[in-house]
Amino acid sequence: MILSLNNIQKSFGTDVILENVSLTAEANDKIGIVGVNGAGKSTLFKIIVGELSLDGGSVTIPNNVKLGYFSQNIEIDSTKTIYDELMTVFAPIIAIEEDMRNTELAMAKAEGASLEELMHKYTELSRELEEKNGYEYKSRIRGVIKGLGFSSEEAYQHINELSGGQKTRVALGKLLLSAPDILLLDEPTNHLDIDSMQWLEDFVRSYKGCVIIVSHDRYFLDRTVTKILEIENGKSAFYVGNYTSYAEKKAINREIAIKHYINQQREIKRQEAVIQKLKSYNREKSVKRAESREKALEKMDKLEAPENLPENMRLEIKPRKESGNDVLLVNELSKSFDGKELFKHVSFDIRRGEKVALIGPNGIGKTTLFRIILNMIAADSGECKTGAGVIIGYYDQEHATLNTDKSIFDEISDTYPDLKTTQIRNVLAAFVFTGDDVYKKIASLSGGEKGRVSLAKIMLSNANFLILDEPTNHLDLASKEILENALSSYSGTVLYISHDRYFINATAQRIIELTPKGAVNYLGNYDFYLEKKSQNNVETVESNEVNESVTKLDWQKQKENQAARRKIENRIKKLEEEIAKLEEEVANIDLKLEQPEVFTDAGKSKALFDEKQEAESRLETLYEQWEEEQNNLQ
Repeated sequence: MILSLNNIQKSFGTDVILENVSLTAEANDKIGIVGVNGAGKSTLFKIIVGELSLDGGSVTIPNNVKLGYFSQNIEIDSTKTIYDELMTVFAPIIAIEEDMRNTELAMAKAEGASLEELMHKYTELSRELEEKNGYEYKSRIRGVIKGLGFSSEEAYQHINELSGGQKTRVALGKLLLSAPDILLLDEPTNHLDIDSMQWLEDFVRSYKGCVIIVSHDRYFLDRTVTKILEIENGKSAFYVGNYTSYAEKKAINREIAIKHYINQQREIKRQEAVIQKLKSYNREKSVKRAESREKALEKMDKLEAPENLPENMRLEIKPRKESGNDVLLVNELSKSFDGKELFKHVSFDIRRGEKVALIGPNGIGKTTLFRIILNMIAADSGECKTGAGVIIGYYDQEHATLNTDKSIFDEISDTYPDLKTTQIRNVLAAFVFTGDDVYKKIASLSGGEKGRVSLAKIMLSNANFLILDEPTNHLDLASKEILENALSSYSGTVLYISHDRYFINATAQRIIELTPKGAVNYLGNYDFYLEKKSQNNVETVESNEVNESVTKLDWQKQKENQAARRKIENRIKKLEEEIAKLEEEVANIDLKLEQPEVFTDAGKSKALFDEKQEAESRLETLYEQWEEEQNNLQ
């Protein structure tokens, strides 16, 4: 055991943040912590490192265990270069090297016993340097610099000249190089591009120590952790497996909990009805039987109602007007700023109904390309055309189109004055703004809430081509799933920039990778992109070098897979309808069995009981078929 949290409790004023959170971590564990924004994940980290006090419970860490903590807002204030700042991590090793050099100089002049003593000292210093892996620290620094997305030239840039995001990356690099026994990483991927995320995944997986990660990056969690601690409503639950495994198990556990709760509530109501009936007979024996049942009911270990989860979006998004088949044509675009070339020879086209992700390293010009498409800035060369009937809806990650002085409701109603109050409320409810929430000021909203307001505005517009710049930034896990469901049901066309690989996997049918020399097209989701990249781009399509046969084969295969999936989904839907019908049948039989004229008649009771058993047997078969079809979807 390297870390033990036992019944952690923490409140701020009257707000209970953590009520009962426990965790035991071993030396090489890789653990993800998940929960909605405000659940207390960062608070828990601050408690572990001693930045916040406990209201109750305990934190146990052995004395010899070294902690390393990366927080969301950490930055470095230094006049050193990136390389020199990272070198400070190895000050003890550098001191040993300096001592060795001085000893070498002294040995050159010494003789006899003095020389022997210096040679012994040199041997001890060499051994100590080797124990501390002192012969490889410079290569480790270069590896971290490259891995976190800095070029060899940027390594010698002064830190006080860097952006906030770059400073955060330097801070992360310092922590990783310090190699603590426990790494606490709070949203470590926020300022990383996709290549850097992949490097960090490899680093975490191979790290010889315990790593505990708070992250909304589900793909990152899938690739790095083997255990999940969920914090929900102040309490914790522990799951073995990665994020996807956790999500599946949580859904199953919740269904089981709901079923047990409903069944128990049904039984309680049945017992209460029987008790009332027995009391109504007003006879000594019937009253005693009623009292006996009441005592049994009081002793029953009653289940708590499962906690309410954020409501899912139940809005089918359909553009009011359909565009033509050709939505966007980009041909030979190039762009430079201040003499620095961002990209050139960028060509691709997008057709109606496609969901396309635009990816590429930070600074390559993805947002710049969007602004060219939107006619906000001009390209240096090339052309960009939208097709017939195309109406663009743009989501910018800064939410610049929102008026912070207005309420959510007024923001929507002022933008669309013809909409009725009911229509506005229905759409906002679909984006999880209900009741008095709709009157919150935009200025008071979190990043994720502003994102949902911006999305609601776009969906209410006449847009049939959505251009989204980092739509999942600042969204918690529940909000990301809401957006995924929204885009999956959207019948229009979508082009988006995202670093969220789980989101890309769930929504993209095609990926365009922006490079300095052009655009590379991959006909599939993010996993497909990775697979093809590893095959040296054998089946990719580059600007003006289209491999038509490969494209058609990939497209055909994708269409066949989609058709097969639709068939499975249809079978599942029919099974669910049959299950609902049978469950209602069983419930009706239960009601009949509770009727006095039935439960006092042995013949009627047996006939109904046999009918119920037959229905439940058919139900069991349908459940098995449903589970099998669910497995076929994977």
